[in-house]
Amino acid sequence: MSVRAYGAIAAHQPVEPITIPRRDVGEHDVQIEIDYCGICHSDLHTVRGEWGEVRFPCVPGHEIVGRVSKVGSAVSRFKEGDVVGVGCMVDSCQHCHPCEEGLEQYCENGMTGTYDSKTPDAPGHTLGGYSQRIVVKDSFVLKITHDASQLAAVAPLLCAGITTWSPLRHWNVGPGKKVGIVGIGGLGHMGVKLAHALGAHVVAFTTSESKRQAALDLGADEVVISKDKDQMKAHGRSFDFILNTVAASHNLDAFTKLLKLDGTLCLVGVPEHAHPSPSVGVLIGGRRSIAGSLIGGIKETQEMLDFCAEKGITSDIELIRADQIEEAYERMLKSDVKYRFVIDNSTL
Repeated sequence: MSVRAYGAIAAHQPVEPITIPRRDVGEHDVQIEIDYCGICHSDLHTVRGEWGEVRFPCVPGHEIVGRVSKVGSAVSRFKEGDVVGVGCMVDSCQHCHPCEEGLEQYCENGMTGTYDSKTPDAPGHTLGGYSQRIVVKDSFVLKITHDASQLAAVAPLLCAGITTWSPLRHWNVGPGKKVGIVGIGGLGHMGVKLAHALGAHVVAFTTSESKRQAALDLGADEVVISKDKDQMKAHGRSFDFILNTVAASHNLDAFTKLLKLDGTLCLVGVPEHAHPSPSVGVLIGGRRSIAGSLIGGIKETQEMLDFCAEKGITSDIELIRADQIEEAYERMLKSDVKYRFVIDNSTL
């Protein structure tokens, strides 16, 4: 079948209306009519060829919310009309150690991304959520129980939400823990919301004084202007965990020095240019760690969605039409959004 989509046919060209194929529904598949799709920084980097070779046509989008329109004969968890989501993955090998542990994002044989990953289906690679419809294996489809009025704002949870939730849970963030969130953007604003909801004492780090009140409104207990050396020094050796969402090269020592004994700085943003080498002495002197984290597995993504539905947590979004995607990309590069763009797919 063919469906309408927005995608690029070459790295130097903007996204535009195109028609793409979708496979027939197999016995373990779920067909989804897409209502909303969030826009992620990785969409922009990929579609413009900034992260290496891209398979074209490229249809981005891995923050998908929609309704089931058809299920395969072996599917029992979903039925027509169910509200569901699809995140950054649509398949993995299912038999390596990470997959068996429910950590499909670390699949040793390579997980299949929602877009720009090789697949036997035409056109030979996956095509994402900037489209009317998608067909996904049932084990990679997620149940959404938020109120219908919140569905557009749920979409970014499928990437921005789980990217922050997974490390917060892995490092046992909760009551009695002092947690820092570096950067108040698409990822960082979700990090603040989730860490606060988990019961931690949350300190937001930003380079901009103008974001102080916004960070407090999101749930931060304190806000530190990271360019102010005195404000930073006042928090020395006091953090259990710091989640760094910034995707630009910067000095990590400024944050590792704030960790207490056995504290961890976790990176979830990939900079265009490498960070300056961190001081080994700072790490050794406090048995501190610098770690990284990649999205989350299907089980923990479902856990995150259920937690957010229970707590009434969504992303702060700006809803746009499909013909505004390129404008949204340019605004996103200028950080001119609070905090995530979401496409109304009915405008396709």
